[in-house]
Amino acid sequence: MATSMSFFLLLSLLAFAPLCFCNYFQEGKLYPQFYDYSCPQAQNIVKSILAKYVQQQPRLAASILRLHFHDCFVKGCDASLLLDSSENIISEKGSNPNRNSARGFEVIDAIKAALERECPSTVSCADILTLAARDSVVLSGGPSWEVPLGRRDSRDASISGSNNNIPAPNNTFQTILTKFHLHGLDLADLVALSGSHTIGNARCTTFRQRLYSQISGNGKPDSTLDQYYAAALRNRCPRSGGDQNLFFLDYATPYKFDNTYFKNLLAYKGLLSSDQILLTDQESAELVKSYAENNDIFFQQFAKSMIKMGNISPLTNSRGEIRENCRKINA
Repeated sequence: MATSMSFFLLLSLLAFAPLCFCNYFQEGKLYPQFYDYSCPQAQNIVKSILAKYVQQQPRLAASILRLHFHDCFVKGCDASLLLDSSENIISEKGSNPNRNSARGFEVIDAIKAALERECPSTVSCADILTLAARDSVVLSGGPSWEVPLGRRDSRDASISGSNNNIPAPNNTFQTILTKFHLHGLDLADLVALSGSHTIGNARCTTFRQRLYSQISGNGKPDSTLDQYYAAALRNRCPRSGGDQNLFFLDYATPYKFDNTYFKNLLAYKGLLSSDQILLTDQESAELVKSYAENNDIFFQQFAKSMIKMGNISPLTNSRGEIRENCRKINA
């Protein structure tokens, strides 16, 4: 009788096993519980260290979010952007989109060092960057979401990919949309993820052409830019010089993650050309209006799009490695 009961108990456990574990341990898939047993304090460590840095320098929240975006659009979310140049690697940090503007690497270094002390060779730099991007949004007042985990780190970088694949401030709407489509992202993702410009800064050199119409040569501001706003910008972004002068992407609530960015666009006060051109496409413009009217709808789509972006070509299983130092590959 005891043997019979044990047999039926075993059958019951086997029958329910797929229901219990299929969402947690899918081969090659990312899932939020990846470190629950190997490094249960991982997410707490990431957020606590990040919070200290952001408290001292609120601008870092946007910088970390930008690092994640620039990493995922080149070879996938594999922490290739974090690699320094070496004998066999040309760092993506020197590409046009990153040179003199990518920052926050010391934050990732500090988080990695703490995680190596807690659970050596366990948490990837790619996952650290993805978690830190989510937490940067949360610390700025934005939405939270469960981050699928289990990425591994690349052993190389691609400066050509960094120069060519990341959307640029002066790209056309179709060019930017094409770059998103190449990574499996759609129009809704493009508009929602552009909303990350609700925090952060841009350099004078990235939008100067809008102030002086250097393409047309008439010396007048872009007609899609509010003229009073343009005049204020010209005070600190001259026709020549001042390339590195910083300006808030969202002048109204620069450190708060909210939907004001979209309200600015409707008032023709988008700082970058790549921001304001979201109104040149009918479907895109409708999304801008929707997000401007309803912060909750924006937050919901932003979270979905961040998860989607974080799933761009991750390295899993035996591909890549778990770097001990995010700036260089393991020996």
